[in-house]
Amino acid sequence: MQDILFDYQKIHPMNWVYLSSLLTICVYFKFSRFWSVRNLDLVGLILFAPGLVLVAYSTASPAESTATAIGRIGYIWLFVIGGLFLVRMLMDSMMVRRPLLEPNLSVGGMTILGISLLLFLMANVANSDPTELDPQAPALVAAVNEEVDKNESPVKDDSGEKTGLERYGPRNPLLSLLPEISTQTFFASGLEESSHSIDRLHDPRRIAAAKSLAILSHLAVVIGMIVIGYRHFDNIKTGIAAAVLYLLIPYTAEMTGRVAHVLPAALLVWAVVTYRRPMIAGFFIGMAIGVIYYPLFLLPLWISFYWRRGVFRFTGGIVVALTISIGIVAFYSSNDAFVVDVQQMLGIATPKLSNLEGFWKHIDAVYRLPVIATFVALGGSFAIWPAQKNLGTLMSCTAAMMLGSQFWNAHGGGLYMAWYLPLLLLTIFRPNLEDRVAVNALSQGWGSRRHSMGVKESVAA
Repeated sequence: MQDILFDYQKIHPMNWVYLSSLLTICVYFKFSRFWSVRNLDLVGLILFAPGLVLVAYSTASPAESTATAIGRIGYIWLFVIGGLFLVRMLMDSMMVRRPLLEPNLSVGGMTILGISLLLFLMANVANSDPTELDPQAPALVAAVNEEVDKNESPVKDDSGEKTGLERYGPRNPLLSLLPEISTQTFFASGLEESSHSIDRLHDPRRIAAAKSLAILSHLAVVIGMIVIGYRHFDNIKTGIAAAVLYLLIPYTAEMTGRVAHVLPAALLVWAVVTYRRPMIAGFFIGMAIGVIYYPLFLLPLWISFYWRRGVFRFTGGIVVALTISIGIVAFYSSNDAFVVDVQQMLGIATPKLSNLEGFWKHIDAVYRLPVIATFVALGGSFAIWPAQKNLGTLMSCTAAMMLGSQFWNAHGGGLYMAWYLPLLLLTIFRPNLEDRVAVNALSQGWGSRRHSMGVKESVAA
């Protein structure tokens, strides 16, 4: 950026926390309706930042006891705010009175603000160095580079004792090959000192791939949110407002270069954009499952939404996407590791109760089992509740499920806010969408037409 803007320096992340919070209040807070639900939502979004700061401080703290104590407080803070939003998303379908509360800034002003934020955030990604949070990252990356050169599996580590599932959790094993692009760091740590050595170990092509995927995914999220506002809310200003707020939140600035955060978000947003095309929506959901596994628990909700019309097209799209994902893994994996790689991608394993990260590093892991059981029961309940599902229900319940996955994610649970944040913001700003149901919004598929023709012929006879 210094080549374009004279003597440009990045805004310190802590300063951005304060500035973005003030901007959020100035642009979105409705002072004429102080106790409105949306004002409470905005306060909740701002309250995510202290938890992120505490977690970042615990990571950078040299004292282990201090890091443990502060990290526990940070994750508990994130889980409390996340729990409140989980309840909010589950109750959203009951809020039928949704007055239009437009932002305090005009469409032109928000557009300029959004473009400026997007340009600066993407420039940060392009000009940042790769950083690995794993303390064994340099050795792991070197081993992975050597193994890939030998056409071996990309998910085995240098010791051979841990599989990709044990080290990274359920996700596509190819994500393990992409370096983390650290655009901002709240507090300095030893990671910055080793960034140049890590940069040398990483293949430049993978660095370019990680940056390109992160930038394209953020563009997809922003464009998708605007399209949803224009096509499904019939109000482009609402879509732009939600997209600008997504770019304003401190989490987005901190995690801009994390592909595992934003790529699933882009796929889920475009599943909502294309909900009137069940085959395409199913393809996006299937690809999201192939990337991080957790959207698998969205299937009862989405299948129930399409049950009366479009269910076969939707499931067909999922099958196509998963087939492509498995085929890509098969192309990069050795014959011996293919089954292990597919298990990692689809999360086929018993619940992990040791060597956990994030919140569960500070809490007895045995409590993770009832949390998982509750999450699975919640996902299954969406097959029958709410009985009448519309687009608003689809967005709020999808956000609720992806938010709920944070409570049992054993690898940094609570920090993957992008999985639910765009849909949560769209739910906050959405109008009444009771008429956006599958029967009204979707055209009849070939199966439905054949069934209706058979009924007409029987009646005529």
